[in-house]
Order: sequence, then C-alpha cells, then structure tokens
Amino acid sequence: MNYSQEEKQVMLSLVRSYLGFRFGLNLRPEAPRLDILKEKRGVFVTLNKGRSLRGCMGSMIGQELLGENLLRMADASAFGDPRFTPLTKEELNAVEIEISILSPMKAIDKWQDIEIGTHGILLSHGLHQAVFLPQVAPEQGWDLEQTLVHLCRKASLPKKAYLDPECRFQVFTADVFSE
Repeated sequence: MNYSQEEKQVMLSLVRSYLGFRFGLNLRPEAPRLDILKEKRGVFVTLNKGRSLRGCMGSMIGQELLGENLLRMADASAFGDPRFTPLTKEELNAVEIEISILSPMKAIDKWQDIEIGTHGILLSHGLHQAVFLPQVAPEQGWDLEQTLVHLCRKASLPKKAYLDPECRFQVFTADVFSE
C-alpha cells in the first residue's frame, strides 16, 4: 500500500469536495478514474477540528470500491458518528481530513504479538468487539496493555477481558495521510 503523494491528494480532495457537495457548495464530485479507487479496501475517514476529534467512521473490510467507500465513510464521519453532532457548514473549513486505508485483517494467536504503532487492532469477545487504528495508541501515549484496557472499555467489556482465552484479536496496518 504505497500510494503516491498525487494519489493521496486526489483522495483527500475527493472527500473534501464530497463534504462541500453535502452542504450545497458544489456539484457531487465524480471519482477520478484512478486504478487505486477501484480496489476493494477497508477505509476510515477521520475529521479533526484543531486537536480534537470531530468524527471518525470506517469499514474494516473492503466490500466495495475504495472510491465509493471513501464517500460513504466521509458522510458517516461528518453526519453519522453517534459521538458527535452532525458537522455544520460553518465548521467545514475548520476540519482537517485524515484517511486510513487498511490492509487485510490477519488473525493472531496471542495479544503479545501486537505491535503498537504498526498494528491496528480488532478485539472480539462473544458479541462484543472494538477497533483502534494503528495511530490511536501512539497518539494517546499508551503502551500495549493500556491500549488493550481502553479497547476492552470501548467494547463494553471488563478492562482485563483481553486476558480471557476466549478473546480474539485481528491486526492490520494502514496507510494514513491527511491534509
């Protein structure tokens, strides 16, 4: 997953144009005819306002073309993240767009194999699950155990549930870039 600066800029511009379209500022953007946008990839779109998260939604598995998935996740991040009120037209220029394009998921046998800063983590335990992108733990200054405690909390599990042998882990990497 080595995207060129030009490809990254095209994806960021596509998301920004789409958000502008949603506020009636321009026509709906057409996805450029780039081969990368025809890949089926999991993707997260994160919106940051200053140093604060303003919205982040994604799909773990690429079940649709990247170009379509980017627009769907941009919409979900701006208007469907239940942690935040919908983005307003007045905020649009103040948000920075970050895109994380995910590698395929890989099951691991033990949590000790997780590499902080390299791996994103999907924790599953029964009907509970939660995910952190690879950049979350380093941004928060967490070590592996702290990351897993926070991931358990996010999944509505006891903080040491990651030690339960029934707990399953999948890891992935991400190509992360922003405006």
